[in-house]
Amino acid sequence: MDCRDSVVSCLSWILITGGVAYLLHQTRNHTKYGRYVSAEGRCCPAKLGWFLQEVPAFLVPLLLLLAEDPGTNRTGTGRTLLLCTFMLHYFHRSFIYAFLTRGRPVPLPIVLYAAIFCSLNGFLQGHHLLHCARFQHTWLTDARMAAGFLLFLLGMAVNIHSDHILRSLRKPGETVYRIPRGGMFEFVSGANFFGEMLEWFGYAVAVCSLPSFAFALFTVCSIGPRAYQHHRDYQQRFKDYPRSRKAVIPFIL
Repeated sequence: MDCRDSVVSCLSWILITGGVAYLLHQTRNHTKYGRYVSAEGRCCPAKLGWFLQEVPAFLVPLLLLLAEDPGTNRTGTGRTLLLCTFMLHYFHRSFIYAFLTRGRPVPLPIVLYAAIFCSLNGFLQGHHLLHCARFQHTWLTDARMAAGFLLFLLGMAVNIHSDHILRSLRKPGETVYRIPRGGMFEFVSGANFFGEMLEWFGYAVAVCSLPSFAFALFTVCSIGPRAYQHHRDYQQRFKDYPRSRKAVIPFIL
């Protein structure tokens, strides 16, 4: 498949403008999800909902990778590794996190919109890396590439560990809310969100392209306000929150 520069550019700018518009929307109206959404209406069970909305971002790049003609040798080690890095996150979210989550049912519109976004973004990142990106043969010794990978892995570790802490707050059947403690939660209220933002900024640094930075920006615009919303919810539920003065970073709180 030839590189579709116009498609890549168009989708990237849609991510950028859509992310900024979504950020402005969330400053006026909080996103209805999780603890902030009523169980009434058409909802999808949490495990199935998370799987359906996240798995396209894994399957679409995988199909693009499998459709490559091995004889052309166009993918290259660097591009394949970077794409597998992107897919690793969504493999975890689709096949591990989705089946471990104890979250509330997800409204069907949110599942649908998220699945559409993940499909388009999966195509954008996969097509750009496989058919448009060009890397030097010395990419393995590139400091920017190494720094990006390290940031991605650090962010993924924070994200996974923070999700584990959140799942451990309740016993099966409990509905009570508790303040998460340990790990990065000692520094920020939304440690899981912080980890995911760090992941995609690391990915953007490693790839160093318009599509990757557009996705990183969209991630911040999308889940940054959710992290702040969680922080305000903790303040309302727990009058002495935060107990530690370590948590002083407003944007990711």
